[in-house]
Amino acid sequence: MAITGIRSLVYSVGDVATSARFFEDFGLRPLGGGEVRRFDLPEGSEVVIRHRDDPELPASSLVGDGVREVVWGVDTQASLDALAADIGRDRGIVRSPDGVIRFLTDFGIAMGLTLFTRKTVVCAPDQVNAPGHVRRLNQHRKWRLRAHPKGIAHVVFAIPDFENGYAFMRDRLGFRLSDDQRGFGMYLRADGTNNHHNLLLLNASAPFPGMDGRHRFHHANFALEDIDEIMIGANHMVRQGWEASAQGLGRHRIDSALFYYLPCPAGGEAEYGADADYVDDSWVPRAWTTPLFAYSHFVHNLPPFLREPPAWDFHYITGIEPAKGHH
Repeated sequence: MAITGIRSLVYSVGDVATSARFFEDFGLRPLGGGEVRRFDLPEGSEVVIRHRDDPELPASSLVGDGVREVVWGVDTQASLDALAADIGRDRGIVRSPDGVIRFLTDFGIAMGLTLFTRKTVVCAPDQVNAPGHVRRLNQHRKWRLRAHPKGIAHVVFAIPDFENGYAFMRDRLGFRLSDDQRGFGMYLRADGTNNHHNLLLLNASAPFPGMDGRHRFHHANFALEDIDEIMIGANHMVRQGWEASAQGLGRHRIDSALFYYLPCPAGGEAEYGADADYVDDSWVPRAWTTPLFAYSHFVHNLPPFLREPPAWDFHYITGIEPAKGHH
């Protein structure tokens, strides 16, 4: 085991104060004020907000505001040293005072590596009742007032050469392919996690709203306990004056996850998520040949690109090339 998931997301924004207010309303815990805003999550990960003119932001190929850098957590010093040595053999790396080893990927996204032991998060989703299947007898469901994300599940970028981006993450950082939406995007899992994916690389030229062929941050997913917490969070955000999701509540087909996307003033979207698939190395990746219908099992407000009935066409990918850079 080596990479344990996302340690930090560093945002480049035009309005630090508004972006910070969004994430506080979203349910993240602020760690003081100032020109650089930080928020932490119960698992120990963090969101960092910097102004787009901040010289501390790394160079990248991304256009627009949003996540400028992803810092991955690594389980041991030996793993960190091995990964750094491999990355440093063909590119410059920067060893920052905060212990982060920073570099630029082949596909133009700034990343970092640092030691990170994820804190244990305790969740207790309510049992679900159904006709003839009573799991919650004489017990009311939880009464929540706010949503509070427990961790950062994944981050998504649109890049022109997404397939070579996958090859870099596989060969140099040991990521596994979970699913392939053919011509649309590749879902990648860090080797030390059970998340269906920690990184989704989208085809920046796919025939999909918002894709213009350029490197862009798309969204970040923040994990909640269940559907109730998602909708409590969504309602609170609207009450605080933030724009509601155009699609509303939905469930992805490809990883079973519930979702609710909110337009984010820090760039892209912030996604509340819950009840995703958890997988390990025995998971067999799938190729989705009708890619857009891998996106959604259902949504509350059906968008034009999902008006046709679903076609659940996929096949299992066999003989997949193993990760070369796994340490």
